[in-house]
Amino acid sequence: MNKILIANRGEIAVRIIRACKEMNIKTVAVYSEIDKDAMHTRLADEAICIGPASSSKSYLNFKNILEAANITSADSIHPGFGFLSENSQFAKICEESNIKFIGPSYKVIELMGNKSNAKELMKSAGVPVIPGSNGSVKGLKDAINIASKIGYPVMIKAAAGGGGKGIRIANNEKELEANYNLVKQEAKLSFNDDEIYLEKYIKNPRHVEIQVLADEYGNVIHLGERDCTVQRRHQKIIEETPSTAIDDKTRAKMGEAAIKALKASGYTSCGTIEFLVDSEKNFYFMEMNTRIQVEHPITEERTGIDIVKEQIKIAGGEKLKLKQKDIEFRGCAIECRINAENPSKNFMPCPGTITGLNLPGGNGIRVDTAIYEGYTVPPTYDSMLAKIISHGTTRNEAISKMKRALEETVIEGVDTNIDFLFNIITNHNFIRGEYDTSFIENEILKKEV
Repeated sequence: MNKILIANRGEIAVRIIRACKEMNIKTVAVYSEIDKDAMHTRLADEAICIGPASSSKSYLNFKNILEAANITSADSIHPGFGFLSENSQFAKICEESNIKFIGPSYKVIELMGNKSNAKELMKSAGVPVIPGSNGSVKGLKDAINIASKIGYPVMIKAAAGGGGKGIRIANNEKELEANYNLVKQEAKLSFNDDEIYLEKYIKNPRHVEIQVLADEYGNVIHLGERDCTVQRRHQKIIEETPSTAIDDKTRAKMGEAAIKALKASGYTSCGTIEFLVDSEKNFYFMEMNTRIQVEHPITEERTGIDIVKEQIKIAGGEKLKLKQKDIEFRGCAIECRINAENPSKNFMPCPGTITGLNLPGGNGIRVDTAIYEGYTVPPTYDSMLAKIISHGTTRNEAISKMKRALEETVIEGVDTNIDFLFNIITNHNFIRGEYDTSFIENEILKKEV
């Protein structure tokens, strides 16, 4: 690859541009009219406008992005995360246009993007799955019959879902009837696909994912797990590695299951297999993310492996030089997502101009961001401003470093969730590693009311 166009914005675009610079690969930034002064436009070798502020007319606009690639003679496109990163149609058009899509093939994205189909494939590959419907449900009557067999509570989920959208919990038949059409409507609105499926609801689980890498020669490795349990409305807030929820035996089994999942799907590139873990350490496949993850830096800090570079090398046809036995895990790492939002006002997004800024540093602290003093946070996109990553020899050390980093962080001009994150990091149950997916609601929000 000689020149990569990054079809994204914000900190992930900056992250990819920096990796490319270190690999001596030229980069092209794309931006919407509202993003003309964004940091990624300044760091790339070239920058080209792809449309108005609305993401549907810019960052989600196939035609404009491909024209930008042609105009700048980019031979590859890196989609980052979000936007078009898991859009099989875009990946297919890139292939047909002789532009390398840095990610898995469009066929794999299509296969794994449908959660119900992915679940069936995992079942056939011997990967543990949550009890539920065999594929998509065929109507409300079918959903009621399935729910009665697997037992309540159940989750009604959009087959093409992601980002916490298109999910409702039903504790009984009445709630299933009430929520069934709501989920179908939300699925149609969010994903233009109203297929839904049912799963047994695992009460208060841990959300643990395995980072994987696979090349086109059949070499597959995993880089350990990340615990992404600290969430609100199914959106991750804090991630850590290793997980305090599993032991070494379970960890090894999850790694083996993740590799089975990749081989069964014919996957190449970096990716993530997400599992739910119950109180008895049973784990169940939830979904595959066919892209780089927001939380990938904690795995990089713990393994010393640059996942973005590995992803680019794989896309360029290189063999993985790493074997599973080569992976060394060092210490513990934690990531906090800094968002422009007001937790006291139901996490309302808070766009505006950053009038003052101090980002943390020091031993064991990494900051991935695209903000600067004077930068105007637009109201149009995701509210994430930065990711702070701490790495320590022990978990307690990683927590102490994160606490210090959050205390150092100053972002003036917009409301942020920094204090909210600090309350989580210093919570006694978080410090003990004793939490589940109900943690934010039961431990943090209730105490702040």
